[in-house]
Amino acid sequence: MEMVECSLVATLAPRPLPGQVRKALPRPAAFGARARLRVRSVGREEPLHPQQTAVRASGPDHGGRALGQAAVGFAAAAVVSLTGFSGDVSPLPTPPARAESLTVAFPVSKAREVNRVQRTLVETWGLIRETFVDPTFNHQDWDQKLQQTMVEIFPLKSADAAYSKISGMLSTLGDPFTRIISPKEYQSFRIGSDGNVQGVGVFINKEPSSGRLLVMDCIQGGPADRAGIHEGDELVEIDGKSVSGLDGEAAAQRLRGRVGTTVKVKLLDGTDDERGGGLRQKEVQLSREIINLSPLSTAIISHRTDDGHECKTGYVRLASFYQTAAAEMENAVKRMEDIGVQSYILDLRNNPGGLVKAGLDVAQIWLDGDETLVNTIDREGNVLPINMIQGHSLTHDPLVVLVNEGSASASEILAGALHDNGRAILVGHRTFGKGKIQSVTELDDGSALFITVAKYLSPALHEIDQVGIQPDIQCSPDILSLPRAPSLRENSNATNLEMDSCIMVAEQALEIQQSKGSAS
Repeated sequence: MEMVECSLVATLAPRPLPGQVRKALPRPAAFGARARLRVRSVGREEPLHPQQTAVRASGPDHGGRALGQAAVGFAAAAVVSLTGFSGDVSPLPTPPARAESLTVAFPVSKAREVNRVQRTLVETWGLIRETFVDPTFNHQDWDQKLQQTMVEIFPLKSADAAYSKISGMLSTLGDPFTRIISPKEYQSFRIGSDGNVQGVGVFINKEPSSGRLLVMDCIQGGPADRAGIHEGDELVEIDGKSVSGLDGEAAAQRLRGRVGTTVKVKLLDGTDDERGGGLRQKEVQLSREIINLSPLSTAIISHRTDDGHECKTGYVRLASFYQTAAAEMENAVKRMEDIGVQSYILDLRNNPGGLVKAGLDVAQIWLDGDETLVNTIDREGNVLPINMIQGHSLTHDPLVVLVNEGSASASEILAGALHDNGRAILVGHRTFGKGKIQSVTELDDGSALFITVAKYLSPALHEIDQVGIQPDIQCSPDILSLPRAPSLRENSNATNLEMDSCIMVAEQALEIQQSKGSAS
């Protein structure tokens, strides 16, 4: 029987020395990182049974012991180089890294496309083994899990079926954000760093309480907007396939594609539900276009005080964290300062996140000094702060940040940074609770592996993941009325904003802040 042997050589990150303090800026998402896999087929006189996978480890912790069912007399035939996640800038010396070698042998599938996914399985297993945030792998034998999955993949006939087995293996880790996507899905996932995307111009998020995929907003003038899709519509099908069980990002991947191609979507009309009628289905065909994502919209809310003075509140809504988010916000705040704005509302509701670095850059627009923006905690339990360096905020005017259950990831990091450093009051609902640091690695076959490698803690060391950020002031229909977020439009109409109950609550909080004096 023809066999394939893979030898994985990895570097295990050292534990810090007692009393050593390490400051590191981790890579929250190493987009495009590529693991190199070179595999060759070899013949053997004593082949493994199809239900056997050999895994052998050697190194300081293993002493050459075999893991799983080992075969006799096999040699290394391929190498996967795992670069790890660097970023340690501590001036203190660190102990040398430990090298570990793993050799995996498995029977070759007769289906060529399945054989290629077999190799991807080994890459995936190795990367998880070295970097996943939970070193117990959800309290299971991860080496045994490789053997089990290889047995399940061996008789399959298609790559899609084989990828589903890898996904099943990853699902046992208990972390829905650690996942693999096929080469085709990965190509649609990749977004240009300039904030352009090939799609239909719609923001989608999963409602935590019901699991429904709801339209958060549409890009003005984009394909979805022109087709009459509105905020509050529920996405039901994409190209005839149900979206049940998908999260917002997975649905967005299905909607993206090459310019000029089309996608058919079925939705439940949310406007009918608001009017008290039954939900009406609508089906539209959308043409994919280049979408210029401008994540920022602004407005000026003016009102007069009891003594007749006009007060101006700058309203800034950030829909997502793309590379240009901080630069656009900086320009917007400068313009508002020039016209005499005296307080600010930063709206992060239904903002699912994006580039974490963009969130940290936005935080520095509002903060001074060397404040801690966020902490990370790795699989070894090391807590590493990420601090500003001689920051200078653009304004010290009072600030309220609006959040809700649709605010996730970078939104939660930003909200926590501004709140825990005493810069802002939080108004709204508890946030989603996605505080994970992920690496994204392109594998040898063009697929991509998303791995949770660490977690975020707020500056005050509060858990974010699965807990969320709790606002200072709850905002609900019981307080005022109509908690619906305004549309994402340039220079939003202030009259519409004033109908939003959470903004009304925010204005009251700002008045109290102003009566006590501006933040320092």
